[in-house]
Amino acid sequence: MIGAIQLKICGLTSLVDADLAGGCGADYLGFILHAKSPRSVSLARFREMAGRLAGRLAGRQKVAVDVEPGPDALLAMRDAGFDRFQVHFRHDVPLQAIEAWAEAVGSRNLWLAPKLPPGVDVPEAWLGLAQAILMDTFDPALFGGTGRTGDWPKFRRNSARNPGITWILSGGLNPGNVGEALAETGARFLDVNSGVESAPGVKDHGRLKAFAAAVRSAAA
Repeated sequence: MIGAIQLKICGLTSLVDADLAGGCGADYLGFILHAKSPRSVSLARFREMAGRLAGRLAGRQKVAVDVEPGPDALLAMRDAGFDRFQVHFRHDVPLQAIEAWAEAVGSRNLWLAPKLPPGVDVPEAWLGLAQAILMDTFDPALFGGTGRTGDWPKFRRNSARNPGITWILSGGLNPGNVGEALAETGARFLDVNSGVESAPGVKDHGRLKAFAAAVRSAAA
């Protein structure tokens, strides 16, 4: 945590970058398991890192990030050592699918990351099924990873309407705009990925440190 701001560094693929993320104040370390992502890691690769992560980064929560996984896949992620489960999905998936994710890993461990088209807000029916809602930049072809800023007024509107759930701001954040993002949205939980990279899956240590410093300055 940096001040009162919780932080997740996503798209991690190496222990070196995970160490730096923890050192910069990240509460959550995100690993993308979706095979189509340029930042993907296999479950086997995560298992290789898990023991060292537990020792060197004790207290940091490990987040599995995937796109519409089945309940069995979520259970395999849990058994591999993940603490939280961030599920990206089309906004029109049946409610029963979301309920199945919540039943598999527990609603308190589930983060929903819906792909919400312009003009579509978070349905109330989802709110009791997850600990958190992550709002990322909408793209008709992609599930996150666009590098573009999202709809900040939509984030502020939805989070103000439903303050009893955790809201996570994602999409296009970087050292140059994170202060403005915090001021415009009122977010208290940030998720950053491409804005602190030198290449997909490779964190730029200078940019990551600058991002943490910008959050610290904005939170002061």
